[in-house]
Amino acid sequence: MDFELGPAGEAAMRLVFTGPPQPALTRALLKIEAQANQRFGSTLTDSVIGYTTVTLFFSASALERDRTEAWLREQAEAIALTDDSDPEHSAADVVLPVLYHPSVAPDLEWLADDRSLSIDDVIALHSDATYFAYATGFAPGFCYLGTLPTALRTPRLDTPRAKVPAGAVAIADAQTAVYPCESPGGWRLIGACPEPLFNLGNTPPSRLNVGATVRFEPINEADFRALGGLIA
Repeated sequence: MDFELGPAGEAAMRLVFTGPPQPALTRALLKIEAQANQRFGSTLTDSVIGYTTVTLFFSASALERDRTEAWLREQAEAIALTDDSDPEHSAADVVLPVLYHPSVAPDLEWLADDRSLSIDDVIALHSDATYFAYATGFAPGFCYLGTLPTALRTPRLDTPRAKVPAGAVAIADAQTAVYPCESPGGWRLIGACPEPLFNLGNTPPSRLNVGATVRFEPINEADFRALGGLIA
């Protein structure tokens, strides 16, 4: 599999695979990340997995760039993308309850009308799929999940909202996600999850992490409120 390798700032190295994102590649990147932690120990200060990338951050005084590049090249050349699991049809690692209702989802009716679907159709399409966690970013606990059913794929808002509530279930292009905290955001909001997704007191602090499989389970308003959900 083709890849590119090079510096990412003064004390970091990035490995980039040029093929399309896929769960097997993400799992391979996670293995490289784990092996890097064993290989470099405390000199490795952080690591970040992207859709097709892994970036390793080092103490500036400890980075031996040539040796690190050679090690990463060896890992990349050894990758064989074999994956018998199919996240589209497998049991999910994480199941999140979701209220799909216009009272908490300002784009739900718009999406149904735009696609000539009923709201029940939208709910079924979104909740029947099992999603793969490809990357985290944007905000602590925000996890990019794919792949959205074709019928639901839609671009971001032209003008992002100044405030999106914590727990908002959203879609953009071929991705879906849950906003872990109140923040600005330009994704289309189609539901709300009452369960917190990020808590610094937990280990790990994020409910969703790269490599997990995720499914959304529709709930009614009474269950949503019972689980701590709020409706403005």
